[in-house]
Amino acid sequence: MATVEVSAQVDQTLVSAVERYCKSHGIVINQFVQEALFDRLEELEDVEHLKQIRHGPTRSLAVVIKELKLSGDL
Repeated sequence: MATVEVSAQVDQTLVSAVERYCKSHGIVINQFVQEALFDRLEELEDVEHLKQIRHGPTRSLAVVIKELKLSGDL
């Protein structure tokens, strides 16, 4: 994967905390930031998916139980 440099203004307290965390866990800041950005994008995608689900049609509990074949005695 090709890489590019990204620059951002970040609070010094946050930078110091990230540096300490990375040092204590034996990872480089680049790896930490890349994973954090990737995780955040996944979270945003999940939120959008949840919004779509919430606006979709609903089913009754009886229908769900029938679809899951859980209608028998437990």
